[in-house]
Amino acid sequence: MRTFATPDRCLRRRAESGGLACVVRSAYPDPGDRSRRVACLRSVSPRVPAPTSDLFAKTAPAGPRVVPVLVPVALDVAYSYRVPLDGDAPVGSIVEVPLGPRRVLGVVWDEEPGGRGLSTGDNRLREIVRVFDVPPLAPAMRRFVDWVGRYYLVPRGMVLRMVLRAPEALEPEAPVRGVRRAGPPPERLTAARARVLEVLAGDFAWSRGGLVAAAAVSASVVDGLIAQGTLEEVWLPSGLPPGRPDPSYGARDLNPDQAAAAAALRAAVAEGGFRVDLLDGVTGSGKTEVYFEAVAATVAAGRQALVLLPEIALTAEFLDRFVARFGVKPAEWHSDVAPKTRARVWRGVATGDVAVVVGARSSLFLPFADLGLVVVDEEHDGAYKQEDGAVYHARDMGVVRGRLGDFPVILASATPSLESWVNAEQGRYRRLSLPSRAGAGRPPAIVALDLRRPAPERGRFLSPILAAAVRDTVAAGRQALLFLNRRGYAPLTLCRSCGHRFECPNCSTWLVEHRFRGVLTCHHCGHTVRRPDSCPECGELDALVACGPGIERIAEEAAELFPDARRLVLSSDLPGGTARMKLELAAFAKGEADIVIGTQILAKGHNFPLLALVGVVDADLGLAQGDPRAAEKTFQLIQQVTGRAGRSEAGARAFVQTRAPEHPVLRAIIAGDRDGFYDSEIAERRRAGLPPFGRLAGLIVSADAREPAFAQARALALAAPQQDEVTVLGPAEAPIAVVRGRHRFRLLVQVARHVDLQAFLRRWMAAAPAATGGVRVQIDVDPQSFL
Repeated sequence: MRTFATPDRCLRRRAESGGLACVVRSAYPDPGDRSRRVACLRSVSPRVPAPTSDLFAKTAPAGPRVVPVLVPVALDVAYSYRVPLDGDAPVGSIVEVPLGPRRVLGVVWDEEPGGRGLSTGDNRLREIVRVFDVPPLAPAMRRFVDWVGRYYLVPRGMVLRMVLRAPEALEPEAPVRGVRRAGPPPERLTAARARVLEVLAGDFAWSRGGLVAAAAVSASVVDGLIAQGTLEEVWLPSGLPPGRPDPSYGARDLNPDQAAAAAALRAAVAEGGFRVDLLDGVTGSGKTEVYFEAVAATVAAGRQALVLLPEIALTAEFLDRFVARFGVKPAEWHSDVAPKTRARVWRGVATGDVAVVVGARSSLFLPFADLGLVVVDEEHDGAYKQEDGAVYHARDMGVVRGRLGDFPVILASATPSLESWVNAEQGRYRRLSLPSRAGAGRPPAIVALDLRRPAPERGRFLSPILAAAVRDTVAAGRQALLFLNRRGYAPLTLCRSCGHRFECPNCSTWLVEHRFRGVLTCHHCGHTVRRPDSCPECGELDALVACGPGIERIAEEAAELFPDARRLVLSSDLPGGTARMKLELAAFAKGEADIVIGTQILAKGHNFPLLALVGVVDADLGLAQGDPRAAEKTFQLIQQVTGRAGRSEAGARAFVQTRAPEHPVLRAIIAGDRDGFYDSEIAERRRAGLPPFGRLAGLIVSADAREPAFAQARALALAAPQQDEVTVLGPAEAPIAVVRGRHRFRLLVQVARHVDLQAFLRRWMAAAPAATGGVRVQIDVDPQSFL
């Protein structure tokens, strides 16, 4: 059972700040333990006076009610606060509380078994300032916050911060001043006034700004009509109520494989309860249309649905497909959404007015009123792992949220992660297969081009065979895609006279040349300098040489080889940002360009109907890494990007340039042997005890200087508890040893699947010396990056 305790440091803070005390949770209930779960949901009751036999004795007044409040700061504890005598704060209420000299948001958390938490000093506790008029966080959402914090060893306050990410939503939007028809037309009816009255026909009210724009008049015209009594001012509610998706609006005809999978998903929604379905379909098989049927069933049942996408800001096409199927746009949640819109979405989700959200990984922490389905599209994508701040994996936590909320989860991909593949093989997930493309499309024929013979011309990176194929494709009125997963013009710039290499002063990496902007940039810390004309070391003019290709260099080569073709270059760091990429992706999909050159953003589920040729410029790029998932990631990326071709007709081709055509990954891609690759990779992982047959956790120790970072890392290694089937590797200097001026060392923990990794890490951190002097230790459970 969990108990409350009052640490000495919190008693000191209470005395200093006027009565603030804190409550510490010593353990957490297992989400699967129903008895404990029920206990955690009991509300806090005021102290009840003992019965007395004296009928005329005065009853002692009940003491003030005390509740635990979790605040969004980097702490794992809930603080105790008094509820005002004239108010109420049910469990889950979002409140404003004093914390030291400031006021912060918080959530009334679940009562600890055993009572009120503090037996003395209640009169010195600080009081809740305000209870916001929004629905309380649901029990499943509170359990989810506890679960994420416990699994990733992240303070629950940091997890709660992601839930309370839109504080503007806690206040209702102020009404907007508007106007409506109130009296007869004015005696002098000008053309401008007539247009205003025409817009106001039908007894509708308009905002002042909207009326001025719709009638194409000046504000003074509207003011004049108000002064004459023709119009009157009214208050209008802010924002339009969200349109509710119509499950029957644009239902599509599905092929037999799609229909069978859709029926299974609709049945899962109708039955209710937790289950995970892996929608495993080849690229272009229509997975989106299939899981739309599950979304439709969820909406028809009056519940909410969440669709996670790895790059929501780049998938305008997905939103168009949603509108075509349901008649309205879904609510969006990602970093490009304006703050006011985010507030409306957050509040609409909490009240249940928003039925469907399409969002990035952070949308998993929205406070849904009645979430009934989570869909994780492109579930294999590495973008679902949050690496900074509160570390978590949205795919895995989507499954956890389904388990805690007792509703179905759908994972969709043409190249499933090895974890999901094994779960399906072992029966934990149900596999729904779409083995063929929808419509007339056929997967492209994949050909390996050995760059060792014949090699590209000196100074070029496209082989003659690939260049000729692009030329023929464009001449036939079709489109070509050139893929290289490397931003900028070149990864390294050096002086041919003295050998000077341009390095980042804050990181142990080379500066990447971006010739389009004329700068050298670090992709880790953002340090940027102008590309000089002379070497800063020896002063030699015109001696700087770009080494290796980036997509800008491939674009330059394409301009020389195909001068008459319309070309686009797409990368996340080009000027114009997300808005430009949306427009250019849409333009390419419509056939307004002949050749697109880009990075991995082109592999994110886009549909290019006219694309007939894909050229992978360097297939070996992802294989030369010390990453246990390197083979899996390379296979998924190349399979996804080549799968963009041949969506609307047969005859598409893909050329894969490599210097290692005998590599097992490339052999599997060229042979189209997806199942064989998975079988081979699973066997390797099983032998090595790597995920999903074992578990990993990374510890990253960083400091402003190398010595204290190494000393802390070494002390951590020495303090590691000895335990069977647990291996601690390191410390070793990180592959990128310095990032943003901080020196980094890594330790890696490898345990057998059945070992409680979190319990081991907690014992280790409790036994290890505390980090001091600016040294930081970050724990990364289930790491995806090893740099």
